[in-house]
Amino acid sequence: MSDSSASSSKSAPLLSVNEVSGLFESAKKYEELNVIGTGAYGTVYKARDLLKGGQIVAMKKVKVALTEDGIPLSTLREIALLQQLGAYKHPNIVRLLDVCHGGNSLEREQQLVLFLVFEHVEQDLDSYLKRAPGPLADHRIRSMSFDILSGVDFLHSHRIVHRDLKPHNLLVASDGRVKLADFGLAKTYDKDMRLTSVVVTLWYRPPEVLLGVSYNTGVDVWSAGCVLAQLHTRTPLLPGASDSDQLHCIFRLIGRPPRAEWPENVSIVIDSFPEYPPQDFADVFPRIHPHALDLIQRMLVFDPAKRLTALDCLEHPYFTDEPLT
Repeated sequence: MSDSSASSSKSAPLLSVNEVSGLFESAKKYEELNVIGTGAYGTVYKARDLLKGGQIVAMKKVKVALTEDGIPLSTLREIALLQQLGAYKHPNIVRLLDVCHGGNSLEREQQLVLFLVFEHVEQDLDSYLKRAPGPLADHRIRSMSFDILSGVDFLHSHRIVHRDLKPHNLLVASDGRVKLADFGLAKTYDKDMRLTSVVVTLWYRPPEVLLGVSYNTGVDVWSAGCVLAQLHTRTPLLPGASDSDQLHCIFRLIGRPPRAEWPENVSIVIDSFPEYPPQDFADVFPRIHPHALDLIQRMLVFDPAKRLTALDCLEHPYFTDEPLT
């Protein structure tokens, strides 16, 4: 999503708080049990659905900024899109079950509180990898990699860019299936926050975002490539300490890009970085399957136009040469 799409939403029609509240049920039908986590986009609670036999759900509390007239209709359209995606019941997407209003916040009533209710999954991929007693089996890595890319491809086919793929936003169900979470919420609620350091974990951030240029679905492919590498090593591939250090980490791995590929009109000049040669991925990942090596290398390409798409990844020999179990 480019800045132009964000600016166009500012001119969208507005709805009053009363009109918005009338579209959603009250959050009182859910009983909050405990906090699961907090992040740039809100707090997530484990909760019980009081009307459905005590079903356990995950509730994400978000605050929508209000103007004097109300909130943009575009925000509601994006929530409706998330609800429509839930109707597909895709196995690799955490389902949005409900949207409830919690009234206005107390900050001079300049924010509307909404609760997005999702299916509850017990652990995220970060916890899963930390708890694993040893290296994951090859068939498990391949299955999880396919799940992640299948979820990304589904979002992209519906013109949604996740923009924050990382182990904390990938959930592992009891049957081992991986599901994408938090898709679309940053785009919906916090357009102005997407370039701040607190939004996207540096280690999974692609070069175009670090350089501050417009981006598209290729950002998710880069982030997924970092996650796939982490499935093999159980440690982050590119643990930079700052935006600048992150770019150094990237270029030490894939090499400094040719001058012809360096984007125009960016504040960082290419000569800020040494002429790093690309590393041999076989040395970086000495014990993984050659097809997995090739897939990751073709996902971690500087020029987004030259990266594989999510669909390309699913059709890669890593997944097609042998049946998935």
